[in-house]
Amino acid sequence: MNDPRKEHRGQRQAIDGIINAPSRPQLSGRPLGRRALIHGDSLRTNGRIIGDFKRPSGYHLSNAPISGTHPGRPGNPASRPESSSPLLQASLPSNSDGITDKQYAPGKKQRKHHRDWRKIRKFSLKGGLVALVLIVAVGGFLFTKGYFKLHQVFKGGGSAVALNSNVDPALLKGEGDGRVNMLLLGRGGEGHAGADLTDTILVASIDPVNYKADLVSVPRDFWVSTSSGSSKINAVFAYAKQRAASKGSDKKAAEVAGVKAVKDEVASILDIPIHYYGMVDFKAFRGAVDTVGGVDINVTKETAVTEKLWDQATRKNYLLNVKPGLQHLDGQAALFYARSRHTSPRGDFDRAERQRVLIQALSKKITSAGTYSNPVKISQLMDAFGDHIATDISIDDALRLMTIGKKIGGNFTSIDLASPSKPLVRTGSIHGQSVVMPIAGLTDYSGIQLLIRSSLKDGYIIKENAKITILNGTVSPGLAGEKAEELRSYGYTVGIVGDAPASDYQQTVIVDLTKGKKPYTKNYLEKRFKVKATSKLPDTTIKPDTANFVIILGKNETLNR
Repeated sequence: MNDPRKEHRGQRQAIDGIINAPSRPQLSGRPLGRRALIHGDSLRTNGRIIGDFKRPSGYHLSNAPISGTHPGRPGNPASRPESSSPLLQASLPSNSDGITDKQYAPGKKQRKHHRDWRKIRKFSLKGGLVALVLIVAVGGFLFTKGYFKLHQVFKGGGSAVALNSNVDPALLKGEGDGRVNMLLLGRGGEGHAGADLTDTILVASIDPVNYKADLVSVPRDFWVSTSSGSSKINAVFAYAKQRAASKGSDKKAAEVAGVKAVKDEVASILDIPIHYYGMVDFKAFRGAVDTVGGVDINVTKETAVTEKLWDQATRKNYLLNVKPGLQHLDGQAALFYARSRHTSPRGDFDRAERQRVLIQALSKKITSAGTYSNPVKISQLMDAFGDHIATDISIDDALRLMTIGKKIGGNFTSIDLASPSKPLVRTGSIHGQSVVMPIAGLTDYSGIQLLIRSSLKDGYIIKENAKITILNGTVSPGLAGEKAEELRSYGYTVGIVGDAPASDYQQTVIVDLTKGKKPYTKNYLEKRFKVKATSKLPDTTIKPDTANFVIILGKNETLNR
Protein backbone atom coordinates (compact mmCIF):
# COMPACT_ATOMS: atom_id res chain seq x y z
CA MET A 1 0.00 0.00 0.00
CA ASN A 2 1.10 3.50 -0.59
CA ASP A 3 2.32 5.42 2.35
CA PRO A 4 -0.51 7.88 3.12
CA ARG A 5 2.03 10.30 4.49
CA LYS A 6 3.58 10.61 1.03
CA GLU A 7 0.19 11.14 -0.58
CA HIS A 8 -0.57 14.06 1.70
CA ARG A 9 2.84 15.59 1.38
CA GLY A 10 2.77 18.83 -0.55
CA GLN A 11 -1.06 19.04 -0.85
CA ARG A 12 -2.52 22.50 -0.23
CA GLN A 13 -6.18 22.00 -1.07
CA ALA A 14 -9.07 23.13 1.17
CA ILE A 15 -10.50 20.42 3.38
CA ASP A 16 -13.51 21.29 5.62
CA GLY A 17 -12.43 24.88 6.08
CA ILE A 18 -8.83 24.12 7.10
CA ILE A 19 -6.17 25.41 4.71
CA ASN A 20 -3.20 23.07 4.75
CA ALA A 21 0.00 24.73 5.74
CA PRO A 22 3.12 24.66 3.57
CA SER A 23 4.88 21.34 3.66
CA ARG A 24 7.62 22.76 5.89
CA PRO A 25 5.95 25.27 8.29
CA GLN A 26 8.20 27.13 10.70
CA LEU A 27 7.72 27.52 14.44
CA SER A 28 10.14 29.63 16.42
CA GLY A 29 12.62 29.41 13.56
CA ARG A 30 12.74 25.57 13.58
CA PRO A 31 11.44 23.24 10.84
CA LEU A 32 8.63 20.89 11.81
CA GLY A 33 9.05 17.21 11.17
CA ARG A 34 6.56 14.94 9.49
CA ARG A 35 5.65 13.50 12.89
CA ALA A 36 4.29 16.81 14.06
CA LEU A 37 2.13 17.17 10.95
CA ILE A 38 0.84 13.61 10.92
CA HIS A 39 0.09 13.09 14.61
CA GLY A 40 -1.81 16.34 15.02
CA ASP A 41 0.11 18.54 17.46
CA SER A 42 -1.88 21.79 17.25
CA LEU A 43 0.07 24.46 15.41
CA ARG A 44 -0.58 27.98 14.25
CA THR A 45 0.73 28.84 10.78
CA ASN A 46 0.02 31.89 8.66
CA GLY A 47 -2.74 33.00 11.02
CA ARG A 48 -4.58 29.63 10.73
CA ILE A 49 -5.01 26.92 13.36
CA ILE A 50 -4.16 23.36 12.45
CA GLY A 51 -5.80 21.17 15.03
CA ASP A 52 -5.84 17.48 15.85
CA PHE A 53 -6.59 15.53 12.64
CA LYS A 54 -8.30 12.90 14.81
CA ARG A 55 -11.17 15.22 15.79
CA PRO A 56 -14.35 15.26 13.66
CA SER A 57 -14.23 17.34 10.54
CA GLY A 58 -16.76 20.13 10.09
CA TYR A 59 -17.13 23.72 11.28
CA HIS A 60 -14.53 24.97 13.69
CA LEU A 61 -13.04 28.38 14.40
CA SER A 62 -12.58 29.41 10.79
CA ASN A 63 -13.85 32.02 8.42
CA ALA A 64 -13.06 29.97 5.31
CA PRO A 65 -16.03 28.99 3.12
CA ILE A 66 -17.12 25.37 3.05
CA SER A 67 -17.50 23.52 -0.27
CA GLY A 68 -17.63 19.98 -1.65
CA THR A 69 -18.92 16.87 0.06
CA HIS A 70 -18.29 15.34 3.41
CA PRO A 71 -15.00 13.36 3.12
CA GLY A 72 -16.30 10.37 5.09
CA ARG A 73 -19.74 10.23 3.49
CA PRO A 74 -19.89 10.66 -0.31
CA GLY A 75 -22.93 12.37 -1.66
CA ASN A 76 -23.73 14.26 1.56
CA PRO A 77 -23.23 17.93 0.75
CA ALA A 78 -21.65 20.04 3.45
CA SER A 79 -23.99 22.92 2.74
CA ARG A 80 -23.93 24.78 6.02
CA PRO A 81 -24.29 28.53 5.41
CA GLU A 82 -21.31 30.75 5.96
CA SER A 83 -21.11 32.88 9.06
CA SER A 84 -18.79 35.71 9.94
CA SER A 85 -19.19 34.94 13.66
CA PRO A 86 -16.45 32.70 15.12
CA LEU A 87 -18.62 32.32 18.25
CA LEU A 88 -21.50 30.93 16.21
CA GLN A 89 -19.18 28.62 14.26
CA ALA A 90 -17.62 27.31 17.44
CA SER A 91 -21.05 26.69 18.95
CA LEU A 92 -22.58 24.77 16.04
CA PRO A 93 -22.35 20.92 15.90
CA SER A 94 -19.52 19.34 13.88
CA ASN A 95 -21.89 18.09 11.11
CA SER A 96 -25.15 19.27 9.70
CA ASP A 97 -26.79 16.41 11.53
CA GLY A 98 -24.40 16.26 14.46
CA ILE A 99 -22.84 12.84 13.54
CA THR A 100 -19.04 12.42 13.49
CA ASP A 101 -16.79 10.85 10.88
CA LYS A 102 -16.07 7.89 13.13
CA GLN A 103 -19.72 6.88 12.87
CA TYR A 104 -19.31 6.55 9.08
CA ALA A 105 -16.00 4.66 9.03
CA PRO A 106 -15.87 1.97 6.30
CA GLY A 107 -17.12 -1.44 7.42
CA LYS A 108 -19.18 -0.09 10.32
CA LYS A 109 -22.96 -0.18 10.52
CA GLN A 110 -24.36 3.25 9.97
CA ARG A 111 -26.33 4.87 12.84
CA LYS A 112 -29.63 6.69 12.43
CA HIS A 113 -29.46 10.41 11.80
CA HIS A 114 -30.23 12.21 15.06
CA ARG A 115 -29.16 15.20 17.09
CA ASP A 116 -26.18 14.80 19.33
CA TRP A 117 -27.84 15.84 22.59
CA ARG A 118 -24.50 16.37 24.26
CA LYS A 119 -23.57 19.05 21.75
CA ILE A 120 -27.00 20.62 21.99
CA ARG A 121 -26.55 20.76 25.74
CA LYS A 122 -23.11 22.29 25.25
CA PHE A 123 -24.62 24.93 22.97
CA SER A 124 -27.36 25.66 25.53
CA LEU A 125 -24.83 25.97 28.31
CA LYS A 126 -22.76 28.40 26.29
CA GLY A 127 -25.83 30.49 25.52
CA GLY A 128 -26.80 30.41 29.19
CA LEU A 129 -23.33 31.55 30.21
CA VAL A 130 -23.49 34.46 27.78
CA ALA A 131 -26.89 35.46 29.17
CA LEU A 132 -25.60 35.16 32.73
CA VAL A 133 -22.61 37.37 31.94
CA LEU A 134 -24.93 39.99 30.44
CA ILE A 135 -27.25 39.88 33.44
CA VAL A 136 -24.37 40.24 35.87
CA ALA A 137 -22.86 43.06 33.81
CA VAL A 138 -26.14 44.99 33.54
CA GLY A 139 -27.05 44.27 37.15
CA GLY A 140 -23.62 45.38 38.32
CA PHE A 141 -23.91 48.59 36.33
CA LEU A 142 -27.35 49.35 37.72
CA PHE A 143 -26.22 48.50 41.26
CA THR A 144 -23.17 50.74 40.99
CA LYS A 145 -25.15 53.51 39.35
CA GLY A 146 -27.95 53.11 41.87
CA TYR A 147 -25.55 53.11 44.81
CA PHE A 148 -24.01 56.44 43.87
CA LYS A 149 -27.28 57.99 42.74
CA LEU A 150 -29.12 56.94 45.88
CA HIS A 151 -26.39 58.29 48.13
CA GLN A 152 -26.32 61.45 46.05
CA VAL A 153 -30.06 62.00 46.55
CA PHE A 154 -30.96 60.33 49.85
CA LYS A 155 -28.54 61.99 52.24
CA GLY A 156 -30.72 61.60 55.33
CA GLY A 157 -31.30 64.07 58.12
CA GLY A 158 -35.05 63.79 58.65
CA SER A 159 -36.70 61.31 60.99
CA ALA A 160 -40.14 59.77 61.50
CA VAL A 161 -40.64 57.34 64.38
CA ALA A 162 -43.74 55.88 62.71
CA LEU A 163 -41.63 54.40 59.89
CA ASN A 164 -40.13 51.90 62.33
CA SER A 165 -41.71 48.51 62.93
CA ASN A 166 -43.08 47.71 66.41
CA VAL A 167 -42.85 51.33 67.50
CA ASP A 168 -42.38 51.89 71.22
CA PRO A 169 -45.36 54.08 72.27
CA ALA A 170 -43.08 56.09 74.55
CA LEU A 171 -41.23 57.39 71.46
CA LEU A 172 -44.38 59.05 70.09
CA LYS A 173 -44.52 62.63 71.34
CA GLY A 174 -48.21 63.22 70.73
CA GLU A 175 -51.17 62.72 68.44
CA GLY A 176 -50.06 62.96 64.83
CA ASP A 177 -46.65 61.45 65.47
CA GLY A 178 -48.08 58.14 64.24
CA ARG A 179 -48.08 59.56 60.72
CA VAL A 180 -45.29 60.46 58.29
CA ASN A 181 -45.51 63.98 56.89
CA MET A 182 -43.38 64.94 53.92
CA LEU A 183 -43.25 68.46 52.52
CA LEU A 184 -43.11 68.47 48.71
CA LEU A 185 -41.71 71.59 47.09
CA GLY A 186 -41.54 72.41 43.40
CA ARG A 187 -39.37 75.19 42.01
CA GLY A 188 -38.29 76.33 38.56
CA GLY A 189 -34.60 75.60 38.95
CA GLU A 190 -31.71 77.01 36.95
CA GLY A 191 -32.63 78.70 33.70
CA HIS A 192 -36.10 79.74 34.85
CA ALA A 193 -37.36 83.08 36.11
CA GLY A 194 -37.78 83.00 39.88
CA ALA A 195 -35.70 79.83 40.05
CA ASP A 196 -36.02 79.54 43.86
CA LEU A 197 -39.69 80.43 44.22
CA THR A 198 -41.52 77.34 45.51
CA ASP A 199 -44.74 77.67 43.54
CA THR A 200 -45.76 74.13 44.51
CA ILE A 201 -46.14 73.49 48.25
CA LEU A 202 -47.84 70.27 49.28
CA VAL A 203 -47.76 67.96 52.28
CA ALA A 204 -48.05 64.24 51.68
CA SER A 205 -49.24 62.75 54.96
CA ILE A 206 -48.97 58.97 55.20
CA ASP A 207 -50.56 56.63 57.72
CA PRO A 208 -48.14 53.64 57.77
CA VAL A 209 -50.34 51.73 60.23
CA ASN A 210 -53.56 51.60 58.20
CA TYR A 211 -52.00 52.31 54.76
CA LYS A 212 -53.75 55.54 53.94
CA ALA A 213 -52.44 58.81 52.56
CA ASP A 214 -53.57 62.40 52.16
CA LEU A 215 -52.40 65.41 50.18
CA VAL A 216 -52.91 68.97 51.33
CA SER A 217 -51.84 72.07 49.41
CA VAL A 218 -50.67 75.34 50.91
CA PRO A 219 -51.48 78.11 48.40
CA ARG A 220 -48.28 79.68 47.05
CA ASP A 221 -49.73 83.17 47.69
CA PHE A 222 -50.48 82.42 51.37
CA TRP A 223 -49.34 85.46 53.35
CA VAL A 224 -47.01 84.70 56.26
CA SER A 225 -44.99 86.68 58.79
CA THR A 226 -41.54 85.43 59.73
CA SER A 227 -38.80 86.76 61.99
CA SER A 228 -37.30 88.42 58.91
CA GLY A 229 -40.49 90.05 57.63
CA SER A 230 -43.70 89.26 55.78
CA SER A 231 -44.15 87.78 52.31
CA LYS A 232 -45.97 85.19 50.28
CA ILE A 233 -45.03 81.71 51.41
CA ASN A 234 -43.59 80.79 47.99
CA ALA A 235 -40.78 83.30 48.62
CA VAL A 236 -39.80 82.07 52.10
CA PHE A 237 -37.28 79.54 50.80
CA ALA A 238 -35.68 82.02 48.39
CA TYR A 239 -35.37 84.81 50.98
CA ALA A 240 -33.94 82.54 53.69
CA LYS A 241 -31.47 81.09 51.22
CA GLN A 242 -30.35 84.55 50.15
CA ARG A 243 -29.93 85.70 53.76
CA ALA A 244 -27.82 82.65 54.61
CA ALA A 245 -25.65 83.16 51.52
CA SER A 246 -25.15 86.84 52.37
CA LYS A 247 -23.80 85.77 55.78
CA GLY A 248 -21.15 83.58 54.21
CA SER A 249 -22.91 80.20 53.99
CA ASP A 250 -22.00 78.01 51.04
CA LYS A 251 -24.65 76.94 48.53
CA LYS A 252 -25.51 73.72 50.33
CA ALA A 253 -25.83 75.35 53.76
CA ALA A 254 -27.86 78.21 52.28
CA GLU A 255 -30.34 75.77 50.75
CA VAL A 256 -30.65 73.93 54.07
CA ALA A 257 -31.49 77.24 55.75
CA GLY A 258 -34.11 77.95 53.10
CA VAL A 259 -35.73 74.54 53.52
CA LYS A 260 -35.83 74.88 57.31
CA ALA A 261 -37.58 78.23 57.02
CA VAL A 262 -40.37 76.93 54.77
CA LYS A 263 -40.74 73.71 56.83
CA ASP A 264 -41.23 75.79 59.98
CA GLU A 265 -43.88 77.96 58.34
CA VAL A 266 -45.89 75.03 56.98
CA ALA A 267 -45.69 73.21 60.32
CA SER A 268 -46.95 76.35 62.08
CA ILE A 269 -49.87 76.86 59.70
CA LEU A 270 -51.07 73.23 59.71
CA ASP A 271 -49.98 72.41 63.30
CA ILE A 272 -48.34 69.11 62.31
CA PRO A 273 -44.73 67.91 62.47
CA ILE A 274 -42.88 67.91 59.14
CA HIS A 275 -40.62 64.85 59.19
CA TYR A 276 -39.10 65.08 55.71
CA TYR A 277 -39.00 67.27 52.66
CA GLY A 278 -38.45 66.70 48.97
CA MET A 279 -37.73 69.43 46.43
CA VAL A 280 -37.79 68.94 42.66
CA ASP A 281 -37.35 71.33 39.77
CA PHE A 282 -39.25 71.45 36.49
CA LYS A 283 -36.77 69.25 34.63
CA ALA A 284 -37.04 66.44 37.17
CA PHE A 285 -40.83 66.48 37.15
CA ARG A 286 -41.05 66.43 33.36
CA GLY A 287 -38.44 63.66 33.10
CA ALA A 288 -40.13 61.52 35.74
CA VAL A 289 -43.51 61.69 33.99
CA ASP A 290 -41.97 60.75 30.65
CA THR A 291 -40.00 57.88 32.21
CA VAL A 292 -43.14 56.18 33.52
CA GLY A 293 -44.87 56.62 30.17
CA GLY A 294 -47.05 59.59 31.10
CA VAL A 295 -49.88 59.88 33.63
CA ASP A 296 -53.64 59.44 33.40
CA ILE A 297 -55.90 61.88 35.22
CA ASN A 298 -59.60 62.63 35.45
CA VAL A 299 -60.05 66.28 34.54
CA THR A 300 -63.04 68.14 35.93
CA LYS A 301 -64.75 71.02 34.21
CA GLU A 302 -63.19 73.40 36.75
CA THR A 303 -59.63 72.13 36.24
CA ALA A 304 -59.73 71.88 32.43
CA VAL A 305 -57.24 74.18 30.71
CA THR A 306 -56.82 75.60 27.22
CA GLU A 307 -53.95 78.06 27.21
CA LYS A 308 -51.09 79.18 24.98
CA LEU A 309 -47.80 79.14 26.90
CA TRP A 310 -44.11 79.76 26.34
CA ASP A 311 -41.86 76.71 26.71
CA GLN A 312 -38.55 77.88 28.14
CA ALA A 313 -36.87 74.52 27.39
CA THR A 314 -37.67 74.47 23.67
CA ARG A 315 -38.04 78.27 23.35
CA LYS A 316 -41.26 77.79 21.45
CA ASN A 317 -44.93 78.49 22.04
CA TYR A 318 -46.88 75.55 23.43
CA LEU A 319 -50.64 75.02 23.27
CA LEU A 320 -51.92 73.35 26.42
CA ASN A 321 -55.31 71.81 25.70
CA VAL A 322 -56.55 69.57 28.51
CA LYS A 323 -60.27 68.95 28.23
CA PRO A 324 -62.67 67.49 30.82
CA GLY A 325 -62.64 63.69 31.11
CA LEU A 326 -59.95 61.03 31.31
CA GLN A 327 -56.74 62.43 29.82
CA HIS A 328 -53.24 61.07 29.25
CA LEU A 329 -50.45 63.63 29.72
CA ASP A 330 -46.79 63.36 28.81
CA GLY A 331 -44.08 65.15 30.78
CA GLN A 332 -44.37 68.45 28.97
CA ALA A 333 -48.17 68.60 29.17
CA ALA A 334 -48.15 67.54 32.85
CA LEU A 335 -45.65 70.26 33.75
CA PHE A 336 -47.61 73.00 32.02
CA TYR A 337 -50.86 71.68 33.45
CA ALA A 338 -49.40 71.90 36.96
CA ARG A 339 -48.06 75.42 36.37
CA SER A 340 -50.95 76.88 34.43
CA ARG A 341 -52.46 80.06 35.83
CA HIS A 342 -55.53 79.67 33.68
CA THR A 343 -58.39 81.79 34.96
CA SER A 344 -61.02 79.62 36.63
CA PRO A 345 -63.79 80.23 39.19
CA ARG A 346 -61.39 79.49 42.07
CA GLY A 347 -58.21 80.85 40.52
CA ASP A 348 -55.06 79.55 42.18
CA PHE A 349 -57.05 77.06 44.30
CA ASP A 350 -57.88 75.06 41.15
CA ARG A 351 -54.19 75.19 40.25
CA ALA A 352 -53.39 73.57 43.60
CA GLU A 353 -56.01 70.91 42.92
CA ARG A 354 -54.38 70.12 39.56
CA GLN A 355 -51.03 69.70 41.30
CA ARG A 356 -52.50 67.30 43.86
CA VAL A 357 -54.08 65.19 41.13
CA LEU A 358 -50.81 65.03 39.17
CA ILE A 359 -48.73 64.08 42.22
CA GLN A 360 -51.20 61.30 43.00
CA ALA A 361 -51.11 60.00 39.41
CA LEU A 362 -47.30 60.10 39.26
CA SER A 363 -47.00 58.34 42.63
CA LYS A 364 -49.34 55.61 41.43
CA LYS A 365 -47.29 55.09 38.27
CA ILE A 366 -43.95 54.99 40.11
CA THR A 367 -45.16 52.44 42.67
CA SER A 368 -46.86 50.26 40.05
CA ALA A 369 -45.41 46.86 39.19
CA GLY A 370 -44.49 48.00 35.69
CA THR A 371 -42.12 50.63 37.08
CA TYR A 372 -41.06 49.25 40.43
CA SER A 373 -39.93 45.88 38.98
CA ASN A 374 -38.32 47.30 35.82
CA PRO A 375 -34.59 48.01 36.32
CA VAL A 376 -34.44 50.13 33.16
CA LYS A 377 -37.28 52.34 34.41
CA ILE A 378 -35.66 52.64 37.83
CA SER A 379 -32.38 53.64 36.16
CA GLN A 380 -34.17 56.26 34.06
CA LEU A 381 -35.97 57.64 37.11
CA MET A 382 -32.63 57.97 38.88
CA ASP A 383 -31.35 59.91 35.88
CA ALA A 384 -34.44 62.12 35.84
CA PHE A 385 -34.28 62.92 39.56
CA GLY A 386 -30.50 62.65 40.14
CA ASP A 387 -29.25 66.23 40.09
CA HIS A 388 -32.68 67.85 40.23
CA ILE A 389 -34.01 66.64 43.55
CA ALA A 390 -33.06 67.36 47.16
CA THR A 391 -34.38 65.59 50.23
CA ASP A 392 -33.49 64.81 53.84
CA ILE A 393 -34.88 61.29 53.79
CA SER A 394 -32.45 58.39 54.20
CA ILE A 395 -32.18 55.38 51.87
CA ASP A 396 -33.66 53.03 54.47
CA ASP A 397 -36.62 55.33 55.15
CA ALA A 398 -37.14 55.84 51.42
CA LEU A 399 -37.29 52.07 50.86
CA ARG A 400 -39.72 51.71 53.75
CA LEU A 401 -41.90 54.46 52.29
CA MET A 402 -41.77 52.75 48.89
CA THR A 403 -43.06 49.53 50.44
CA ILE A 404 -45.86 51.41 52.19
CA GLY A 405 -46.59 53.34 49.00
CA LYS A 406 -47.08 50.10 47.06
CA LYS A 407 -49.74 49.02 49.57
CA ILE A 408 -51.45 52.41 49.39
CA GLY A 409 -51.32 52.25 45.61
CA GLY A 410 -51.17 55.98 45.02
CA ASN A 411 -54.70 56.48 46.38
CA PHE A 412 -54.42 59.81 48.18
CA THR A 413 -57.28 61.77 49.70
CA SER A 414 -57.15 65.40 48.61
CA ILE A 415 -57.66 68.05 51.30
CA ASP A 416 -58.76 71.44 50.00
CA LEU A 417 -58.44 74.50 52.23
CA ALA A 418 -60.66 76.41 49.81
CA SER A 419 -63.43 73.83 49.48
CA PRO A 420 -66.52 75.55 48.03
CA SER A 421 -68.72 73.97 50.71
CA LYS A 422 -66.60 75.26 53.61
CA PRO A 423 -63.73 77.53 52.55
CA LEU A 424 -61.13 78.32 55.17
CA VAL A 425 -59.05 80.75 53.09
CA ARG A 426 -59.80 83.62 50.77
CA THR A 427 -57.98 85.96 48.43
CA GLY A 428 -57.14 89.53 49.37
CA SER A 429 -54.67 92.33 48.77
CA ILE A 430 -51.70 93.40 50.89
CA HIS A 431 -49.30 96.15 49.77
CA GLY A 432 -50.81 95.94 46.30
CA GLN A 433 -50.16 92.20 46.04
CA SER A 434 -52.81 89.54 45.53
CA VAL A 435 -52.53 87.19 48.51
CA VAL A 436 -54.33 84.29 50.23
CA MET A 437 -55.26 84.53 53.90
CA PRO A 438 -57.41 82.66 56.46
CA ILE A 439 -61.06 83.70 56.54
CA ALA A 440 -60.83 83.78 60.37
CA GLY A 441 -58.11 86.48 60.23
CA LEU A 442 -54.66 87.17 58.84
CA THR A 443 -52.81 85.01 61.38
CA ASP A 444 -55.71 82.94 62.75
CA TYR A 445 -54.97 79.38 61.64
CA SER A 446 -57.36 77.68 64.08
CA GLY A 447 -59.93 76.68 61.46
CA ILE A 448 -57.22 75.28 59.17
CA GLN A 449 -55.66 73.33 62.02
CA LEU A 450 -58.98 71.84 63.05
CA LEU A 451 -59.55 70.55 59.51
CA ILE A 452 -56.04 69.09 59.34
CA ARG A 453 -56.33 67.35 62.73
CA SER A 454 -59.66 65.76 61.85
CA SER A 455 -58.40 64.71 58.41
CA LEU A 456 -54.92 63.49 59.28
CA LYS A 457 -55.82 61.23 62.19
CA ASP A 458 -53.10 59.34 63.99
CA GLY A 459 -52.85 55.78 62.69
CA TYR A 460 -52.46 54.22 66.15
CA ILE A 461 -55.53 56.01 67.50
CA ILE A 462 -57.57 54.73 64.55
CA LYS A 463 -56.27 51.18 64.91
CA GLU A 464 -56.86 50.87 68.66
CA ASN A 465 -60.24 52.67 68.47
CA ALA A 466 -60.44 53.04 72.24
CA LYS A 467 -63.77 54.15 73.76
CA ILE A 468 -63.37 57.10 76.11
CA THR A 469 -65.67 58.52 78.79
CA ILE A 470 -65.04 62.11 79.91
CA LEU A 471 -66.36 63.44 83.22
CA ASN A 472 -66.12 66.94 84.62
CA GLY A 473 -64.69 66.84 88.15
CA THR A 474 -64.76 70.63 88.61
CA VAL A 475 -67.33 73.38 89.10
CA SER A 476 -66.51 74.89 85.69
CA PRO A 477 -69.49 74.26 83.42
CA GLY A 478 -68.97 72.88 79.91
CA LEU A 479 -65.41 71.72 80.57
CA ALA A 480 -66.11 68.07 79.70
CA GLY A 481 -67.85 69.03 76.45
CA GLU A 482 -64.92 71.19 75.36
CA LYS A 483 -62.39 68.44 76.03
CA ALA A 484 -64.59 65.90 74.27
CA GLU A 485 -64.65 67.98 71.09
CA GLU A 486 -60.90 68.51 71.30
CA LEU A 487 -60.24 64.77 71.59
CA ARG A 488 -62.64 63.96 68.75
CA SER A 489 -60.75 66.36 66.49
CA TYR A 490 -57.68 64.15 66.95
CA GLY A 491 -59.59 61.01 66.08
CA TYR A 492 -60.48 59.65 69.50
CA THR A 493 -63.78 57.84 69.96
CA VAL A 494 -65.54 59.69 72.77
CA GLY A 495 -68.72 58.18 74.20
CA ILE A 496 -70.23 59.40 77.49
CA VAL A 497 -69.65 63.05 78.38
CA GLY A 498 -70.96 64.29 81.74
CA ASP A 499 -70.23 65.28 85.30
CA ALA A 500 -68.36 63.24 87.88
CA PRO A 501 -70.07 62.37 91.21
CA ALA A 502 -67.78 64.91 92.87
CA SER A 503 -66.56 68.32 91.68
CA ASP A 504 -63.49 68.76 93.86
CA TYR A 505 -60.85 67.03 91.75
CA GLN A 506 -57.69 69.11 91.79
CA GLN A 507 -55.79 66.99 89.24
CA THR A 508 -57.07 65.14 86.22
CA VAL A 509 -57.34 61.36 86.58
CA ILE A 510 -56.95 58.87 83.72
CA VAL A 511 -58.15 55.32 84.36
CA ASP A 512 -57.00 52.57 81.99
CA LEU A 513 -59.50 49.72 82.08
CA THR A 514 -57.82 47.69 79.32
CA LYS A 515 -54.97 46.33 81.46
CA GLY A 516 -52.46 47.83 79.02
CA LYS A 517 -54.02 46.39 75.85
CA LYS A 518 -54.24 49.79 74.16
CA PRO A 519 -50.77 51.22 74.85
CA TYR A 520 -50.72 53.91 72.15
CA THR A 521 -53.94 55.55 73.31
CA LYS A 522 -52.71 55.39 76.89
CA ASN A 523 -49.41 57.04 75.90
CA TYR A 524 -51.12 59.88 74.02
CA LEU A 525 -53.62 60.59 76.83
CA GLU A 526 -50.89 60.63 79.48
CA LYS A 527 -48.85 63.13 77.47
CA ARG A 528 -51.87 65.28 76.65
CA PHE A 529 -53.08 65.57 80.25
CA LYS A 530 -49.60 65.30 81.81
CA VAL A 531 -50.55 62.59 84.31
CA LYS A 532 -49.89 58.86 84.62
CA ALA A 533 -52.82 56.51 84.12
CA THR A 534 -54.13 54.34 86.93
CA SER A 535 -56.02 51.07 86.64
CA LYS A 536 -58.60 51.71 89.40
CA LEU A 537 -61.56 54.07 89.44
CA PRO A 538 -61.35 56.61 92.31
CA ASP A 539 -65.12 56.41 92.90
CA THR A 540 -67.03 53.14 92.88
CA THR A 541 -70.25 54.94 91.92
CA ILE A 542 -68.81 55.68 88.45
CA LYS A 543 -70.13 53.18 85.95
CA PRO A 544 -67.73 52.86 83.00
CA ASP A 545 -70.01 50.60 80.95
CA THR A 546 -68.03 49.71 77.77
CA ALA A 547 -65.43 52.46 78.10
CA ASN A 548 -61.75 51.56 77.76
CA PHE A 549 -60.59 54.77 79.42
CA VAL A 550 -62.31 57.09 81.91
CA ILE A 551 -60.99 60.66 82.19
CA ILE A 552 -62.05 62.76 85.18
CA LEU A 553 -61.08 66.37 84.59
CA GLY A 554 -59.53 68.25 87.50
CA LYS A 555 -59.16 71.92 88.35
CA ASN A 556 -55.78 72.05 86.63
CA GLU A 557 -57.58 71.79 83.29
CA THR A 558 -59.43 75.06 83.89
CA LEU A 559 -56.08 76.83 83.93
CA ASN A 560 -55.37 75.63 80.40
CA ARG A 561 -58.84 76.50 79.16
